[in-house]
Amino acid sequence: MMGKAALKTAIAGKNRGLLASEPEKQAILALIATLEEQNPTPRPVEAADLLSGDWRLLYTTSKGLLNIGRIPFLKLGQIYQCIRVNSNSIYNIAEIYGLPFFEGIVSVAATFEPVDTRRVQVKFERSIITLQRLIDYNSPEKFIEKIEAGKKFTGFDFPITNSERQGWLDITYLDSDFRIGRGNEGSVFVLTKT
Repeated sequence: MMGKAALKTAIAGKNRGLLASEPEKQAILALIATLEEQNPTPRPVEAADLLSGDWRLLYTTSKGLLNIGRIPFLKLGQIYQCIRVNSNSIYNIAEIYGLPFFEGIVSVAATFEPVDTRRVQVKFERSIITLQRLIDYNSPEKFIEKIEAGKKFTGFDFPITNSERQGWLDITYLDSDFRIGRGNEGSVFVLTKT
């Protein structure tokens, strides 16, 4: 699909948005809007087979995520959003690099509830900040298996009890390997299935 290829080309080398200039951001948002109009899955929340899986972030306008990459001595590695439709769970996982032996993980576990055919309500439930070596981290999938098994991690591992830590996500484009979403804070997310 022409729009998808154009978007992938536009976001290549932009470090998920960190390196995009203001004119580039505007051009990318225009390409995203064009692709959303061509969404091949008009009811993405109901397309469990397409939605479920591990998604790697390619581009975002989320200042919260991008600011992690601006912390001195730290480098933002891959960012994943892993969706488990069978348990209505979402796991956001950011890999952090920097000083040797201090590679980290910043993760938030959440549940979601469908609101309509495009929107899910998200409730953040648990935050985990730890060093990769302390938890024997090697992939998002294995990490999630440990979370789902009820493992408590060394580092900061705490429940999120603030009822204000909720939001929503509109899935505006979904195919077998590409997803675009828009969050309640106005952020756009472009992801590819791993």
